[in-house]
Amino acid sequence: MKQYIAQNKERFFDELFSLLRIPSISAKADHKEDMRRCAERLAALLVEAGADEAQVFPTDGNPVVFGRKTVDPSARTVLVYGHYDVQPPEPLEKWRTDPFEPVIGPDPATGAEAIWCRGANDDKGQLFMHLKAFEYMLSSGQLKHNVKFIFEGEEEIGSPSLPKWMEENKELLAADICLVSDTTMISDKVPSINCGMRGLSYLEVKVTGPDKDLHSGHYGGAVANPINTLCEMIASLHDADNRVAVPGFYDKVVELSAEDRAQLARAPFDLEEYKAFLKIGEVRGETGYTTMERTGIRPCLDVCGIWGGYTGEGAKTVLPSEAHAKISMRLVPNQRSSEITRLFREHFERIAPPYVKVEVKECEGGDGFLIPIGSDAYKAASRAMGEVYGIEPVPARGGGSIAVLAEMQKILGIDPLLMGFGLERDTIHSPNESYLLSQFFAGMESIALFYKYYPAK
Repeated sequence: MKQYIAQNKERFFDELFSLLRIPSISAKADHKEDMRRCAERLAALLVEAGADEAQVFPTDGNPVVFGRKTVDPSARTVLVYGHYDVQPPEPLEKWRTDPFEPVIGPDPATGAEAIWCRGANDDKGQLFMHLKAFEYMLSSGQLKHNVKFIFEGEEEIGSPSLPKWMEENKELLAADICLVSDTTMISDKVPSINCGMRGLSYLEVKVTGPDKDLHSGHYGGAVANPINTLCEMIASLHDADNRVAVPGFYDKVVELSAEDRAQLARAPFDLEEYKAFLKIGEVRGETGYTTMERTGIRPCLDVCGIWGGYTGEGAKTVLPSEAHAKISMRLVPNQRSSEITRLFREHFERIAPPYVKVEVKECEGGDGFLIPIGSDAYKAASRAMGEVYGIEPVPARGGGSIAVLAEMQKILGIDPLLMGFGLERDTIHSPNESYLLSQFFAGMESIALFYKYYPAK
């Protein structure tokens, strides 16, 4: 595979960059045409890589790309999942380059060459590795599995349309394992395989006081300010130990044994390096747990956005009518997104003081999942990554969420295998997203070796 990459890498860049230049932002309705263009480009690339067929299917939302290659009807089938939608690039002024014009350049901190662009890692760069590993295995005559591909355009907004489409196309999607590259590993020196991810409940809350904005001099001190009230309500959502103070929130959380916690602690972690990378003086989280545990095996609640009143240039002495916030709750296996959403809604409405009205709107959500680390697929991935990196990968739990993978487990009856090659330094979802070329190439090699070591029958 190394030789194949060396001979074809300029073509690989051209093909990947054609995807990266399309601003496929699922969160913004005015990018509908970009979503379609990106789906069609992916379908074309699948056919060029050797798929027997590739189609763009309409859904209730953005289109799904499906492709497949049948090598032997009696062989095992690998279903490759990825998403072609990306996060909005804002704030634009923080980018050092055009967010949708990919460039290859050095990392300012290390000098390592990387692709800089929105989607370079999440997830266009990572799903593209699968196209090229598949192309190599097929062209070299080494592919012994049947391979199917499903690329969606709504992962960044919670995959609202995909479960229904999967239900309607279960036979088309039948497979033995789902292979996914949409996660990070511990480091490029210590690879890891995610054996579980957290779920998500994402809500928007609105607090309304008076029916109009008021003069802060005429009414300040006499009428409740919705922004002040919202901040007080948000502050009450954690207790002194930084535990979520929503009644029932922890009822289904399974406490890991000391042995399990020790196993997870095998993953190397330097707290001082972590703080230095984030430029923070100290970490903060639930009392009694390490930083790695807080982001992997424990749930959390965070405010992702808050607004209200006047935020433009200069002064406007106004007491606002409304205040808003977006709230994200990351959930661990056994917690159900729908139940946590209900518990939060009931609690938030209950703690609202009589001088305001509150509304809670569900935005997106999904359950977490765990996968067995003793399966043929996990062992094949571990062997493949160990061969490429020279060290056995560590099993880890991801702090993020890919909500649709839990739905895939239920609907298709297959486990996802998360071979992610991103790094924390890639700053996905933030300005200056990038993807190290070394990881980009190592991912292709590892995926190709997965097919070599995963039993075909």
